[in-house]
Amino acid sequence: MPVNLGFATASNDFLIAALLIYSLAVLAFAGNYAFGRPRRKEEAKAAAPAAQLATVGGGSALAGGEPSATAAAPVPPAFPAPRPGAFRAIREAGPWVTAAVSFSALGALVHLAAVVCRGLAVHRAPWGNMYEFITALTCVAAIFFCYVLVRFRAWALGVFVMGAVVIALGLAETLIYTPAGPLVPALQSYWLSIHVTAMTLATGIFFVAAVLGIMYLVAERYRKRVEAGKAKPGNGLIARIPSAAQLDKLTYRTVVFGFPVWTFGVIAGAIWADQAWGRYWGWDPVETWAFITWVIYAAYLHARATAGWRGARAHYIQLLGFASLVTNMLVVQVFITGMHSYAGVSG
Repeated sequence: MPVNLGFATASNDFLIAALLIYSLAVLAFAGNYAFGRPRRKEEAKAAAPAAQLATVGGGSALAGGEPSATAAAPVPPAFPAPRPGAFRAIREAGPWVTAAVSFSALGALVHLAAVVCRGLAVHRAPWGNMYEFITALTCVAAIFFCYVLVRFRAWALGVFVMGAVVIALGLAETLIYTPAGPLVPALQSYWLSIHVTAMTLATGIFFVAAVLGIMYLVAERYRKRVEAGKAKPGNGLIARIPSAAQLDKLTYRTVVFGFPVWTFGVIAGAIWADQAWGRYWGWDPVETWAFITWVIYAAYLHARATAGWRGARAHYIQLLGFASLVTNMLVVQVFITGMHSYAGVSG
């Protein structure tokens, strides 16, 4: 079927609009860094009254003294107040966060409309070449991070994650743009919608995990420098992001979410290869690198569950997995000849 030029033009317009909206979101997140209150100070301020209530009354014998006879009746320990709802928490975080989250959500919706219009323009799943793949995976990354924003109140991470999305999408639009067009015969299969969709979803999720992993290493290095007396505590930038322990947990959860999707994508690719080429596995360069990536992420999950390899060591493995994924996507598929050569820049 011929390309629908109307939908193709709309897709391009939506992508440009999404890029601009994401840029506004990054500026708003940066404004929160510049003018908002550090997250940990807010948490400490909120926790202080509860800690005081827990020690009032009950005749606390400070410094070895006996309880006062006139002390009030014992007060049970105060439990933390329930967390406010997501939208209320966003409003209470201030106007910068409200604007940043709103721009992120709006940008993700516009970005999704661009991907859908691209699919309608070419009458297929809109990830048949490298340009479409990157625009789709950045859309997944943005949508997944919007969920992280709401679920974990992670707006302190927005300037980094959404900034990375802006850079990746901007490079796709300027360096590897590919006009809407038909697929080569080898890709004209319903397995495109299964295999490549799974790989796109997993790549978008691993994209977010990689940014979180880098932030963890920065926060952990600063913590160790403070403990060693080589840096002063209270760094303004570090104070506004979650602690290293929180980043470690969030990164792990993100990889745990994406790893089964990547595994399914590799299996679906093997099934497609059997139908297209008559064998499940042929050690094609792209197949090999996809398997290497799977092994590295599996090693990260194993290391994360092993006490001796937790922390920075495990995160180096996770980032090595993402480096392997990017190498496969931008080097192997583009510059190395193989059965997947049609998946290069010019689809």
